[in-house]
Amino acid sequence: MCGIFGIVCGSRASFTRADIERVLPPMFQLATKRGREASGLAVAAAGAVQVFKSVGAPKTMLSSDAYRQFISQFTSFSVVNDPGSSKTKTIEGKIAVIGHSRLVTNGGRGFAENNQPVVTENYAGIHNGIVVNDTELRKRFDLIDDSSDLDSKIIFDLINHYLPMTSTLPHAVAAAFADIEGEANIAFFSDVVEALTLATNSGSIYTASNLDAEVFLFASERSFLEKTLKNRSFDHIRCNFDITHLKQSQGLYVNLDTGLPTLFNLVSPQIRLSESSVGVEKFIDRHSDGKRLHIVPPTAHSKTIKRCTRCILPASFPLITFDENGVCNYCREHQPQLLHGADALSKIANDARSLDGTPDCIVMLSGGRDSSYGLHYVKKELGLNPVALTYDWGMVTSLARRNQSRMCAALGIEHIIRSPDIAKKRRNIRKNLDAWLKHPDLGVLVPLLTAGDKQFYHYPRQLRKEYGVKPVFFCTGSALERTVFKTAFCGIYGDQHGQVLWKFPWQHKLQLALYFARQFALNPRYFNSSLLDTIWAFFATYIERDDFIYLYHFIPWNEDEIMSVLRHEYDWEMADDTHSTWRIGDGTAAFYNYVFHTVAGFSEHDTFRSNQIRAGLISRQEALRLAAVENKPRFESMREYASLVGFNLDEALMVINSIPKYYGQHI
Repeated sequence: MCGIFGIVCGSRASFTRADIERVLPPMFQLATKRGREASGLAVAAAGAVQVFKSVGAPKTMLSSDAYRQFISQFTSFSVVNDPGSSKTKTIEGKIAVIGHSRLVTNGGRGFAENNQPVVTENYAGIHNGIVVNDTELRKRFDLIDDSSDLDSKIIFDLINHYLPMTSTLPHAVAAAFADIEGEANIAFFSDVVEALTLATNSGSIYTASNLDAEVFLFASERSFLEKTLKNRSFDHIRCNFDITHLKQSQGLYVNLDTGLPTLFNLVSPQIRLSESSVGVEKFIDRHSDGKRLHIVPPTAHSKTIKRCTRCILPASFPLITFDENGVCNYCREHQPQLLHGADALSKIANDARSLDGTPDCIVMLSGGRDSSYGLHYVKKELGLNPVALTYDWGMVTSLARRNQSRMCAALGIEHIIRSPDIAKKRRNIRKNLDAWLKHPDLGVLVPLLTAGDKQFYHYPRQLRKEYGVKPVFFCTGSALERTVFKTAFCGIYGDQHGQVLWKFPWQHKLQLALYFARQFALNPRYFNSSLLDTIWAFFATYIERDDFIYLYHFIPWNEDEIMSVLRHEYDWEMADDTHSTWRIGDGTAAFYNYVFHTVAGFSEHDTFRSNQIRAGLISRQEALRLAAVENKPRFESMREYASLVGFNLDEALMVINSIPKYYGQHI
């Protein structure tokens, strides 16, 4: 399985910056024999632990500018002459490194959260092995985690769970190991001790130490250490290293200041103290001096980006500007949505209502929250007799289909479905996605992935002729759901306040068409069987006029009331992989929102919550909290999407994760 290794250099270890930089690559190279599908390392220095991860092999990671920039900040210590030798130099300050080379056995490598080191608020650690009962343990201890589906993380979550109940970290580690089933060889830094902790239940860890030199090493295999110690960086260390086998159910503490290892037993974690390790018990005591190491997230994350002081839009939002108070132009120019009102809607209903109970209108039903409540409103509040129409083009989620069924059954409404050649639509999406991954551009992403769904404009026109009815209700139109960044990435500025897109100014339509033409010229792969769908989508969205009734141009969006009605009256179903109720009926949304959040530092959820702030519905603090939860990757939905469309999710995410981050220059 995976390869793990590490090195601890104490305060007076005779290692220079060049030594550290020379040792790590060959250790990574040896570790690749056990897996090379992802790589990463954690460095403890100057009271902090920082993590670097890569979705590629160690060779790729080590050659990257990002890695070189990362490692230089830790190995750039000033050096001083060793009093014992005028030729020997030493690092001022202790440093420890743990590394991981991954063989994927659980959790796709395309998700950065699934790669190691595992990072939590309290731990940065690596694991070799497979925990076979991780799902059971999460349920038993109520440790449900939607940030990763990596089995390794449960080990560190369990250690954190047991630590407040035990006297020392070894007892917490022992308790965690008593619960897990499967092989576990771990190394980690904890915020409560200035030490590296090792533990194994299979004996797949070897160590090498030289106490005089204050250097300690470990690796998955004995041969890895033997070959590493032949590196010229160790030539000036005159004493030999002792290589030992960390046996089954054993653990080690390694003092970061001295490199001194201290053995403990996982079955009965009594610390074996030597004369040289006096004071170790106090050192490892959970309650001795509070936190010792600060765990830093793997990379500069979008959370650190500058944001509007009124809403939560970040500096990476397209065409955004800030005034002297930090307020963005979208807030400064915001105008409340002017609704037509419930009375105007009632008049439309009165004019359309049939007297004999026959169908008198059509309601477009996707199964999402807006259309589900819209169907309820048209039937219950307006007293109309609608026919529900669903255009199912293959990207309607199974959850949405179940909610469609719930609504129509409970309301006694005829449900008509129109569906194209779904297999063909999915092939077209795959072709567009494959092309996009060759030349990523955020401005064309959503239109290319949803080109096949725009035929939903055609079918209501057809159906109302068949039924002889006029009103067609589209349950959209709330300004809260306007996502202006999708056209802003194409250079088009302006908030349309929920207006239908065919009313866009002609200059905007022309600008948008030219932008797409330019992207197609740069990437001829877009000229595939999906081209007709793409053209049709543009025409249906921006050119063809309609007289549809957009429900939320008339009534306000009251999220609490809407969800209360849906949940309590219709047992409306929520998604398992998100707390949000927005876009859960759209099989594409989880994927493209992951792209936007990964590359640009925000998603549709940030825009929705910002719109709520401007409308006076929630506070900025609450919006930040909600968006943080809603922006977590929806693993299950993304996997389902990849399976339906027929592409390799890991490979796609590797490309997406490598796209230069829009927010990097705005932190």
